Amino acid sequence: MTDFLVKRDDLRECRIADSEAPGLDSGQALLRVDAFGLTSNNITYGVFGEEMNYWDFFPAEDGWGRVPMWGFAEVERSDADGVEEGARVYGYLPPSSHLVVEPKSADATGFTDGSAHRAPLPSAYQRYLVSDADPFYRADTEELQMLLRPLFFTSFLIDDQLEDEGLVERGAVIVASASSKTALAAAFLVAQRPGAEVIGLTSPRNAEFVEGLGIYSRVVPYDAIDSLELRAATFVDVAGDEQVRRAVHEHLRDDLLHSMAVGVTHWEDFAGLQAELPGPNPAFFFAPTRVTKRSEDWGPEGLSERVAEAWHPFCEWTAGWLETIPGEGFEAVESAYKDVIEGDVAPDKAHVLKL
Repeated sequence: MTDFLVKRDDLRECRIADSEAPGLDSGQALLRVDAFGLTSNNITYGVFGEEMNYWDFFPAEDGWGRVPMWGFAEVERSDADGVEEGARVYGYLPPSSHLVVEPKSADATGFTDGSAHRAPLPSAYQRYLVSDADPFYRADTEELQMLLRPLFFTSFLIDDQLEDEGLVERGAVIVASASSKTALAAAFLVAQRPGAEVIGLTSPRNAEFVEGLGIYSRVVPYDAIDSLELRAATFVDVAGDEQVRRAVHEHLRDDLLHSMAVGVTHWEDFAGLQAELPGPNPAFFFAPTRVTKRSEDWGPEGLSERVAEAWHPFCEWTAGWLETIPGEGFEAVESAYKDVIEGDVAPDKAHVLKL
């Protein structure tokens, strides 16, 4: 058993650790982690590890954590009814060689991990989907699924909330960290709504790239935020950069209809979210809450069908510009993690790791 571990109170400190292979009890299954994507979204899980219990999904030794990843695994051994050895599944995984799960509600589509330590945690992260029965799955898009599917799900929910609350029709949607994958997916969806105006905020070095994608009505460098028109707008803060957030709030003030804090690509500025600002207080967007609402409204299958329907056009569009950076083994995981946490990955590239 091999793990990639991160110091919970210092995300830059990390190491590779070996331990004894896990055993299985009755009703459990052993997943062999095959591959996963690594983006700034995973850094967000580490930043909010304590506040939102992300560390609790895959416990590690005291003071250390296993940053959650999204990817594919194979069922290596199974002593659980309805879970077949050899099945390929997609889901929430640790950066580890193996994961022991306790499958519940198993059927042809997959199973839920019913392990006791995961019971209090959000259900949105508990399901493992069998690829053969997954409406999202296509073998030729596995890399995009690992990288963008969880981000796209979040972006779908962002777009859904903006539309549900009437914010798209009431003014421009201003998206910070416009080159990030979550921002691009959200902008892609919002831009398809009639009359939508989507403004992207980004660094000067990424402005040309973002403009070239053609999904933003306008692209504004961070140093030109004061050029934004003073009119009704919603701020979708994917960056978590305190200076950018303050600049937008101080410029637009009461013209801001809503300030949505989505993530922290600028992860070291997380504490700044609590600072006092003009206009509406930033409200943290917690995807599982939205999942619960729409699962109640549409049913879990209805939600999945809507997301899958929106996913395939986005996947085709993304394949035209996104380049994956392949890596294999735990040393590659460590190297990629350090690149991502330091912000050294270009917006048109993303790491895919195979173990």
